[in-house]
Amino acid sequence: MFSSSIRQCRNALFLSMPLLGGCVTVPSFKPACTAVSITAPPAAPISTLRQSRYTLVELRPDRGQEDLQHQIIDLRIPATAATTVGDAMRYVLRHSGYQLCEGDPTPASLWALPLPAAHLQLGPLPLNQTLQLLAGTVWRLSVDERARQVCFIAVPLAGEAQS
Repeated sequence: MFSSSIRQCRNALFLSMPLLGGCVTVPSFKPACTAVSITAPPAAPISTLRQSRYTLVELRPDRGQEDLQHQIIDLRIPATAATTVGDAMRYVLRHSGYQLCEGDPTPASLWALPLPAAHLQLGPLPLNQTLQLLAGTVWRLSVDERARQVCFIAVPLAGEAQS
């Protein structure tokens, strides 16, 4: 008897819940600011070439083609082709687009030096670093871009007087 009255109250409560919930009004939501469409400026088209199914290659010159001093040199100088530093420099420069400035008598002593065996294998290094490596630290690389000539200037040593 007690349980039947509880059931009746429970059923009445369950039936009244949807009625009470139906009387509640939900406030409408209004956004504080409106959405603004931002579009990026159109980017310049990039020239590409499809190399394979999933690979696109950007069409542009590499750094060594734009700046010849940064072309990568990786070569083995034949012992018969170069016995002096001057011969090795001419061998390195043969396809680079540059030539040695041989009219200057100052680096003549550099050209005549024997080529160390450690310099028979060079690279991979940029051209300007390869030439500086062959010359050594007492010479400074100087490049005339108009004439595409490579020269070397003697660096005064600490004990030498400047002329």
